Amino acid sequence: MSRPAVFLDRDGTINIDTGYIGDPEKVEIYPYVKEGIRKLKGTLGFTTIVISNQSGIARGFITEEQVISVNNKINLLLGFDAKIDAFYYCKHHPDFNSPEECRCRKPSPWLLLKSAEALDVDLKKSYMIGDKISDISAGKNAGVKTILLLNTITGSELEQMNRSNTKPDCIAENFEEAYNFILNDFEGE
Repeated sequence: MSRPAVFLDRDGTINIDTGYIGDPEKVEIYPYVKEGIRKLKGTLGFTTIVISNQSGIARGFITEEQVISVNNKINLLLGFDAKIDAFYYCKHHPDFNSPEECRCRKPSPWLLLKSAEALDVDLKKSYMIGDKISDISAGKNAGVKTILLLNTITGSELEQMNRSNTKPDCIAENFEEAYNFILNDFEGE
């Protein structure tokens, strides 16, 4: 039976974005994230999937092994009851890779759709949480509800989003607000 999922961006959503993070010892989780993910998994039964652009690999700033180490550190910090079920990432960038290779890069929904198929996710009951326009676009393109966290987005990016058709279903100051939106929305169905 298909389950709902919360798709999460990684840097700037789960952990503080320090720019092409490759050192697991520098990973710092945002407030409310651990508790929110624990509640989403335990209370609502959501699968949790990270969907992340990691172009630092294509740019030569970090290695794929470093990305995996950071992902492992995130799960260690989140703990058993809040651990991420699956990490999917795009290691490509249009300046260094072909359009075909970049098909997994957000705002494309490709990784959301691929992970949903692999993990038997019901997209109609799922959500995407992120801190960038590309996260919201990817979620919209996959047919899930979207939540924009105001962790890193700039005023000009917000204005650009407001002028486009890429409006999130919710704008949240922090992960606690994002969780509460999902709780109220999901149980209201």
